[in-house]
Amino acid sequence: MKVVILAGGLGTRLREETEYKPKPMVEIGGRPILWHIMKSYAHHGYMKFVLCLGYKGDVIRDYFLNYEIRNRDFTVTLGSGGIEIHNGHTEAGWRVTLAETGEKTLTGGRLKRVTPYLKGERFMVTYGDGVADIDIKDLVAFHEKHGKLGTVTAVHPSSRFGELSIDNGTVKVFQEKPQVHEGWINGGYFVFQPEVLDLILGDEESLEQGLLVKLASMRELMVYQHQGFWQCMDTYREVELLNDLWKGSNSPWAVWR
Repeated sequence: MKVVILAGGLGTRLREETEYKPKPMVEIGGRPILWHIMKSYAHHGYMKFVLCLGYKGDVIRDYFLNYEIRNRDFTVTLGSGGIEIHNGHTEAGWRVTLAETGEKTLTGGRLKRVTPYLKGERFMVTYGDGVADIDIKDLVAFHEKHGKLGTVTAVHPSSRFGELSIDNGTVKVFQEKPQVHEGWINGGYFVFQPEVLDLILGDEESLEQGLLVKLASMRELMVYQHQGFWQCMDTYREVELLNDLWKGSNSPWAVWR
């Protein structure tokens, strides 16, 4: 099954990082968040990716075109330009399709544009700016069992504020910016049947206000409720949070570590 990653947005709320590169290329622990997302899928056996490019897509193209020499030792013969690549890396076997979907195309339109690469098969979709410790195989099994056209993963958002547990005026527990335990939001990590692509009308349709609304009205959208870790990367503060978690070896999304 192929994994479509929406990697073409502007990332306007993260302008400190995205002026010169697309949001999915903002780094966590020296690697783009896009790489972290792909590693989590690959850990569960899903290694065929379709990347929907848009804003500064060439940065992503260059990253993958030069992936081998960036991540392996090599010997170059000057004059002929011959390159011999040595040793290996744990991303061997990934098949990555880089598809131009337009700089201003909305999320639903981006998905529609990569229809030729999905070949009429069931597929997964997620955003290029959020990580989670979701059991992807369990998510797929849930989708297969209910038999509907779509599955969306619901997650608990992180709180912007610290949480106090108080007993008789005494603080029992203090948690800095914990995940909220009530309320659910769209966390990405979708699974879709190929028929949903026919419901998307064009570039001006968003996934959230278009396809998902249509599926919900048709009673064809089921929800997989994820109780574990999830974190988006919309602000510079969230970039710092994810980097701090990585440095402290407390990175729940990094199931491959």
